[in-house]
Amino acid sequence: MDREVDSNIQNVATLVESTHDEYNRQRFVSVLRKKVLVDFAKDMKDTYVHKVEPAVTAKEGRKPKDAREIRKHMLHEPVYEAWSSLRYNAQLMTWWSVREPIERKADALIAAGAAAHAANPAGGSLALNPDLPIPDYVSTLDVHLMPGCFQTEFAPEAYDDIQGAMYHYGTQVFSGGLPHRIKGRGGVGTSISNFLKLRYPEFKPQRILDMGCTAGANTFPYLDVYPDAELHGIDVAAPVLRFGHARAEAEGARIHFSQQNAETTNFPDNHFDLISSSFFFHELSVKATKAVWKECHRILKPGGLMLHMELPPSNMTDDYYNFYLDWDAFYNNEPHYAAFRNLDFAKTLEESGFKKDKLEMFRIPNFASTDPKEFAAVAKGEETLRRDHGGGAVWFTFGGWK
Repeated sequence: MDREVDSNIQNVATLVESTHDEYNRQRFVSVLRKKVLVDFAKDMKDTYVHKVEPAVTAKEGRKPKDAREIRKHMLHEPVYEAWSSLRYNAQLMTWWSVREPIERKADALIAAGAAAHAANPAGGSLALNPDLPIPDYVSTLDVHLMPGCFQTEFAPEAYDDIQGAMYHYGTQVFSGGLPHRIKGRGGVGTSISNFLKLRYPEFKPQRILDMGCTAGANTFPYLDVYPDAELHGIDVAAPVLRFGHARAEAEGARIHFSQQNAETTNFPDNHFDLISSSFFFHELSVKATKAVWKECHRILKPGGLMLHMELPPSNMTDDYYNFYLDWDAFYNNEPHYAAFRNLDFAKTLEESGFKKDKLEMFRIPNFASTDPKEFAAVAKGEETLRRDHGGGAVWFTFGGWK
């Protein structure tokens, strides 16, 4: 079911305009990030395979036993020092590259958000709770090194959606060098929703929840695939929800955004057919993660599916890859990253109420960068996932049926 776009409302997702120099700076940062995460990362692994691992084996009579030991030996390797420094600075530059154009349009962003909220042409909703305590895993540090994190408000008396803009435009630069997105939609939400449609053609969720939705890029795709569904997105941060709602109304997407902590929501029991999230749990404490999974089981309908996208647990990947992923825990203001990945996902899901024979774990190729026939073949189980599917981008998902 197509929804008309209201041309009378300025879209906060396209409102910010960069100058020639700002645009090229953003492109430079995108290319730099791709260079660091792909090409330079290969050079670093070569150093480990051909130098560090043989040296440890010769001295200890064994290979490094885990990711932490690998890190200890890699810390003083020039290639790691250079790679880590470039990656850290590229992360900072991502947000710096969009700050000035956003600040220049700050008043217009606030006005456009307020106008969309007042008109509400798509029929979505926005429910904020100013008394909601922001959990310390969000409030005490700038996650992803994003200045102000998700929840900071600069104009609390106005319709402040500035941090939502920072997240939206910053993540476009963040992933700009990698083929993840299509038409402004998040790669994760697009891939999961299309995968489910092909994998389970009889599954037609009528009520969907996206947890930790931030500005909604990975929320929108569920309406593209399931246009008649009632779609909800929750987050603890008001500015990103304001931005997501304003964008949704301008684009004719009926989405219901609400400010809630996923650990304890206000939804009734057995409410949703599908619950999902994208890159959410590694930012939470392990205690919070376990609470959220139990909450998902409570609000999921019998016969419904919970399927979250995250980084794979450490017991499903090799030690070197665990060392590589743990970088964020040390340097990207994501201190819970490694502890989350050390969870036994299957065991923890069972402890949350999901039955062992109902668990699901899929590796899904990125939809936007995979040939449609190949994507369909993988989704239907007709073809084995290859390393080059999705241009190398593959999303790990886990969850279960209730």
